[in-house]
Amino acid sequence: MASDPALPHWLSRVGVFDLETTGVDVEHDRIVTAHVGVLDAKGREIASRDWLADPGIEIPDGATAVHGITTAHARAHGRPASEVVADVTGALRSLLSQGVPVVAYNASYDFSLLAHEAHRHGLDALIDPSPIIDPLVIDKAYDRFRRGKRTLEVVAAHYAVPLEGAHDASADAVAAGRIAQAMARQFELPTSLSALHTQQICWARAQAASLTDYFISIGRLDPEEALDGSWPVRSAR
Repeated sequence: MASDPALPHWLSRVGVFDLETTGVDVEHDRIVTAHVGVLDAKGREIASRDWLADPGIEIPDGATAVHGITTAHARAHGRPASEVVADVTGALRSLLSQGVPVVAYNASYDFSLLAHEAHRHGLDALIDPSPIIDPLVIDKAYDRFRRGKRTLEVVAAHYAVPLEGAHDASADAVAAGRIAQAMARQFELPTSLSALHTQQICWARAQAASLTDYFISIGRLDPEEALDGSWPVRSAR
């Protein structure tokens, strides 16, 4: 990816983070694989670490079909979940403490599940992690009326970011970071990381409220129900 002087200086070095898990319930599902890395201004990964965990529960066939990891493989080759959760949390905390933004696609999923895993294993969870960059939230805010799905694969293609090996934590994390950089070249984002982080909190809340209204209108939610728009970590239930 060619260097572009329009890229904000605070996106010249970004952390990237992704989890592959046993399912989509942030409170009860578990980490299977994780990736934390760092990209430079050209989108090249200059540091990275991967983890395979034994989640301590059966990995459903549906989850295996997505990321390719079976229960037998995780038990044979994965590290204890508590060690993986501690390592991933520590790696992210280190980046954030240095002021390095961490990009995560649909960040409220990954950070919420990681926080629940930390609590499950008696570890110190990341509290209000910041600065976080979520390309899904940003894409919905700047291109609100674009039709079609907003999966990572679709959005990567929209911003001309290659994504090979989707649903591999490493590939997904790197693609998300490159999408964030592509967005920064295309859109007039807030002028600082703190401003962008705060704006995403507002955008995520508004997006959840809008989706709640839609789901109620089609009968997918009851009128008294509401989607949690907390970001980047969902509220405790």
